[in-house]
Amino acid sequence: MAQFLPAFEAMILAEGGYVLHEVPGDRGGQTYAGIARKMNPRWDGWALIDRREPVPAQLVRDFYRHQYWDTISGDRLSSQVIAQSIFDFHVNAGAAARKLAQLVVGSTPDGIFGDKTVAALNAYDEGRFVMAYALVKIARYRDIVMRDRSQGKFLLGWVNRALQGVV
Repeated sequence: MAQFLPAFEAMILAEGGYVLHEVPGDRGGQTYAGIARKMNPRWDGWALIDRREPVPAQLVRDFYRHQYWDTISGDRLSSQVIAQSIFDFHVNAGAAARKLAQLVVGSTPDGIFGDKTVAALNAYDEGRFVMAYALVKIARYRDIVMRDRSQGKFLLGWVNRALQGVV
């Protein structure tokens, strides 16, 4: 079965590590370790950051496990490669990542990783999945930029991230 910690470590590197920053034009606004304040205003880490106190790494890991790993049933996926690919995109794109993964494997795109979706993912060839999933990720990013040209400055980074792990 897939393991959370290797997936988390790869994702946190892609998110830039344990850094507080704000990128002009980023819809998430201020982020810490990739956690966007606008999307996650109730995360306990914000109170620590606002008081200029250190944020325990475990608080960040727990957030990602609960909000992203558990919602893709990561512990039930047999392929680490598939689990990491979905997890990373889920962090970057939200619930759309789950639905797009379901479309790739021919499951009902309801965003819920129940028994049928988990079985479909576990039966799918990981190399084929990673390639097909990269294509749907890139198409989603293209659509974002087509709707809002101001997001074009992020496109190359998004595409590069989508292609990580593709052989």
